[in-house]
Amino acid sequence: MTDRSETRMPVLFVGHGSPMNLIEDNRWSRGFAGLRDEVPRPKAILAVSAHWFVDGTYLTDNAAPPTIHDFSGFPRELYELDYPAPGQPDLANRVRKLLGAELSGDWGLDHGTWSILRWMYRDADIPVVQLSINRQLGVRRHYELGRSLADLRDEGILIMGSGNIVHNLRDAFRQMRAGSRQTPDWAQRFDGAVADMLRRRDTTALLTAWPDTDDGRLAHPTADHWLPLVYAYAATDDQDRVRFATEGFDLGSLSMRTIVFGG
Repeated sequence: MTDRSETRMPVLFVGHGSPMNLIEDNRWSRGFAGLRDEVPRPKAILAVSAHWFVDGTYLTDNAAPPTIHDFSGFPRELYELDYPAPGQPDLANRVRKLLGAELSGDWGLDHGTWSILRWMYRDADIPVVQLSINRQLGVRRHYELGRSLADLRDEGILIMGSGNIVHNLRDAFRQMRAGSRQTPDWAQRFDGAVADMLRRRDTTALLTAWPDTDDGRLAHPTADHWLPLVYAYAATDDQDRVRFATEGFDLGSLSMRTIVFGG
């Protein structure tokens, strides 16, 4: 009898950080590229990005989703990059039924998704569907939606959440102005506490870490970069081992921890 854990696609949560990782050869971009060897080649990818944080649950149904340059003030080179991965409307429609979501042709692949995939799959030949994060829902409801995605793993679908376990841009920019990149104690504590919750599979602690703890609120002034982790975690179970493919902080207050569940 085959162990299900040997046939299911792993799940990723990737700390994506700055758009500059698209063009810089650094430990973060090398970490993105290395994820290609951490998972089997997927038939398609369902991405949950921090940067599609809207009033509703939507799925991209574009046959050719546009590359969205959802950032400003960066070098021109970044705006000239493209990631022409195909969409997969059939997958979008299936997930729509699973979640009670809506289809949307108004979005594409934002940098939370394509800044990672451009390193993982340079040929842009794997179909990608992106799922929005509904900011009207509570953390528990996001977890329930993520649970509904778990069976897709048995069909070769890679579920990938993209955010950051700590994401406080105000503190990061403050440090940049001061010429410092020191990671605050609260950021270290929260990142370490979340890693421990994941190792122990403490669902109750994870679902109350934000916004119910002081460190959680400092780590995430808003929920957008936190909730992709909830989706990724929810699509896994206690048979999935947890590995940290990348650890560390960028710009002081951005945790770049990347997690592989299963595999």
